[in-house]
Amino acid sequence: MDIVSVNQLSNEDFISQFGNVVECTSLCAAAVAGNRPFLNFNDLYRNLCDFIDALPSSGRAGILRSHPDLAGRLAKANALTVESTQEQASAGLSNLTKEEMQLIDKYNQDYRQKFGFPFVICARLNNKERIINALKARLVNDLEQELNTGIEEVKKIMLLRLKDIVKTDSNL
Repeated sequence: MDIVSVNQLSNEDFISQFGNVVECTSLCAAAVAGNRPFLNFNDLYRNLCDFIDALPSSGRAGILRSHPDLAGRLAKANALTVESTQEQASAGLSNLTKEEMQLIDKYNQDYRQKFGFPFVICARLNNKERIINALKARLVNDLEQELNTGIEEVKKIMLLRLKDIVKTDSNL
């Protein structure tokens, strides 16, 4: 769809269409729906980023908590969103060896215990080896670093999901 079509959606249809660009957080779409008309794709993306950036730490942590563990319980139960299923598969997380699965499970558990939210990385821009290495490396960070890093990864995921829905008028 083009930006003109985006701007013409009812609020309900806008939220329905964009409610999962930030994983299971339709509040983000609802919050920016009233900012229409968007000038272009970049304006839509900037509005979403600005909303997320303006949230207090607890709100940004809430966005991170809405994400599933990579190759975690929901993936094993085939209960991920369509988008997450495709993204995790594109990174090779649906084809893990037993050893890789055990390692990711341990790191996911350690990460969640330390930070209170799941590890978030843009799977579409990575592969399973880079994800495992990043998960291990980011475990040494402090809470503020991980909150900021996780939100920047959310923005990457959001950008790619937006590009799946809306025709872009320039490169970001």
